Amino acid sequence: MLDLDPVRRVVRSPSQSPRRATNLSLSADVLEAAKALDINISQTCDEYLRKVVKEEQARRWREEHADFIAAYNEMLVAEGLPLDEWRTF
Repeated sequence: MLDLDPVRRVVRSPSQSPRRATNLSLSADVLEAAKALDINISQTCDEYLRKVVKEEQARRWREEHADFIAAYNEMLVAEGLPLDEWRTF
């Protein structure tokens, strides 16, 4: 069955992306606790946002290609794998 992950990566790795200052509103208690624990707020926010963006891109890719994936899977069920008769494993 076909279940492809998105192959295009719109989000660059942290080392390739220039940094840009931005304003965030964070809960005061969480911000103070993070500072007390010496957590790098910018790095943590960047890493988490990068993860969320990649997950959303993957979700949207699967949604956009759901019809193709369903049709391909139906074809495999009906016709089997291409070149299956020559498969040696």
